[in-house]
Formats: sequence, structure tokens, C-alpha cells
Amino acid sequence: MSSASPPSSVRWNDLAHPIVAGLISVIVNYGGTFILVFQAAKVAGLSPELTASWVWSISIGVGVTGIILSWMFREPIITAWSTPAAAFLVTALATTSHAEAVGAYLISAAAFVALGLSGCFERVIRLIPPGVAAGLLAGILLQFGVKAFGGMSIDPVLAGLLIATYVVLKRFTARYAVVGILVLGLAFLLVQNRVELSGLELKLATPVLTMPVFSLNALLSVALPLFLITLTGQYMPGMLVLRNDGFKTSANPIVTVTGLGSLLMAPFGSHAFNIAAITAAICTGREAHDEPSKRWIAGIAAGVFYILVGVFGVTLAALFMAFPATFITTLAGLALLGTIGGSLASAMADAKVREAALITFLAAAANITMFGIGGAFWGLLIGLLAYAVLNGRLPQRTAGQILQPAGSVAGKGVPS
Repeated sequence: MSSASPPSSVRWNDLAHPIVAGLISVIVNYGGTFILVFQAAKVAGLSPELTASWVWSISIGVGVTGIILSWMFREPIITAWSTPAAAFLVTALATTSHAEAVGAYLISAAAFVALGLSGCFERVIRLIPPGVAAGLLAGILLQFGVKAFGGMSIDPVLAGLLIATYVVLKRFTARYAVVGILVLGLAFLLVQNRVELSGLELKLATPVLTMPVFSLNALLSVALPLFLITLTGQYMPGMLVLRNDGFKTSANPIVTVTGLGSLLMAPFGSHAFNIAAITAAICTGREAHDEPSKRWIAGIAAGVFYILVGVFGVTLAALFMAFPATFITTLAGLALLGTIGGSLASAMADAKVREAALITFLAAAANITMFGIGGAFWGLLIGLLAYAVLNGRLPQRTAGQILQPAGSVAGKGVPS
């Protein structure tokens, strides 16, 4: 396992790209989905102090676990809060007290610790054929690529500037394309006074401890759905992102560490955090660094930025959310183009799996939602059923070169 190896030698000029990738992933996370946390806090009737504690606990927890995992395994293991779980809590917290919710968070986190220690999750991951996994990832990410160009209908000047700059930079200096659009986009917004900074004031967040209350109602209506939604909507696609870009760290320690982190931070309001999926793809692909062995720096950088946001609580989170939606969606989509293209190429590479991979891609892109479970789960389920029917058998444990045993070194030629 790479945790026993000394860190790769890093030159200063190797730092810029992974650090910027980490920053973009954090901006996209806060600017894109963090509003759900504030919506859930409002529904729950939480005070500003409890809301700030929620922001503090989840940001610090995500940052620390991401740094620990990326440092241990020298891979860009990006952690994040559970976005589908936050969306679920917008409804669930309306009928659950804060103390009961904290108790449910603790139960869900303990279940993830047990899952990681059991080793069951890693065995499930290895059953998924590489083509199906790549199709799933491409389908999940497709909406982000589409939104990058959909912004032309809403804010044609901003979106057009970012797209044009990206294409030009890709032609003449591909390594600096994502860095360039980030810098140029921020400069454009500041010149146009489209980022409101006058009302911002840096304030240190103060964590607030809430004693948990355990109830059968919260167990069934919050803890169980929270566990299942996070498992299917975050951990599964998150691990497939790592596998797709050639990183082989076992899922077991990732699930265990993030579960332990959630367990420690739950009394301060954190609902759940886990391995990231969409924002992780920004850091695991070639845009973060040409050499896979240097991309772990993006995981460290993202963790540091998360901790900075956590220290200053709601203030910096509000800053990220002040960016125009078109800037966030276009930036994210362009940063993910390489991953989308590599995933599609990998999905279509094996003729024997191509049909099942295509079905997986389309089903995941449709973003089916049933019984409160999101599109990643249904896309994978439909893809695996199609694979079984088309090939006359279910996937085998040894399937594919992408889902190799843990501890392998990320190799060259892996799509990114």
C-alpha cells in the first residue's frame, strides 16, 4: 500500500495545478450544493449559532478526513458532505427535533464505521465491470458538461468568455486551461462588480455541542434513509471516480475514516460526510496534474481550503455562494470535460460490454429518482441487470483492469 512509501518529490511548479484543482472543487461544492444545508437548517428552525456550528463541523470534518486519507495513500481522496442526504434532510428535519437528528447522525456514522471495518463494501465495488463503471461515471457527469454550455442561454457573455478561453488555452497551453478560466472568470466578475463583498465580515465560528436523543422514529425516518442515500448516492460513485482514474486504494479505510469523522462531528451538527464524487473528478483527472502520482496534492489543498471555510464558518460559505450560478456550472463543466471524455472512451472500449455500458450511461444521465433514491443507484442497477442479461451471467470478482486489488499503483494509459 502506498501509505508506506515516502511522498513523491514535488517541485514548486508542480503545485499550482493540483492546488487550483482543489480550490475549484471546493468552490463548486460550496457554490453549488451547500445552500441545501442552509435550507435544511431553516426547516429545522435552527438558531444562527447552531447553523454556524453545522457549517463548522462539516467543513472541518471534510477537510481533516480528506487531508488524512490523501496523505496516507498519496492519492487525491476528496471528501465532502453528502449532497443527496442534505436534500433529504430539507424534508426530514421538519418533523424531527435537532437532538433526535444528532442521534440519527451518530447511528448512521457508526453503521459506516462497521461497514468499513467489515470489508464488505470493497468486495461489492470489485464486482462492477470497468465498462459499466465508466458508463455510470460518464452518465453522472454528463449533466455538468451540458450545464457548462447551457449557461450560454442565461449569461452568454460570462459563459461564452469562459468557454472561448478554455478552448484557446487548450490549443496553446493545455496544462493551464482550467487555471486560466478560473483566474479570468474571477477577474471578469470583480470588474463587473458581480460578486458582492461589502456585507462580508470574517467571524470565527463557534462549535455548539448538542446532546443526542435516540428514538425509534429518528432511527427509521432519518438514520436509515441517511445511511442508504449516502451509500448509494455518494460512496458508490465516489469510489468509481477513483477507480476510473487509476487509483486503487481500498474502499474499506475510506469508509472507516469518513465514518469515524462523521461520528466525531455529529454532536456539533454534521449530518454525514463521505468520499466525494463530482468534485472529486475535478481533482483525480489529468487536469489536476499530468502525473497521477502528483494529484494527491489536490486532496491536501482541498482539505486545507475546507478547514479555512470551517474556521470562518458561514462567512466564507456565503462568499462562495455569492458567485453567479453560471460561473459555478460553467467552471465545473469545463473542468470535468476530460473526465467525461475519458469515461466515455473507456465505456465504449470493450465490445463485449459496450451495450451494457451505453445503457448504464443513459440510465445514469436520466437521473432517475424513485423511493427517495437518486440516479447513481438506479443507473448502476439497470446497467448491471443489462450486463447480466446480455452476457448470460452476473459480473465476476476478477472483472476488468480498472477494478484491481487495493494497493496497485495508478498506471499510465488510464483514461482521465
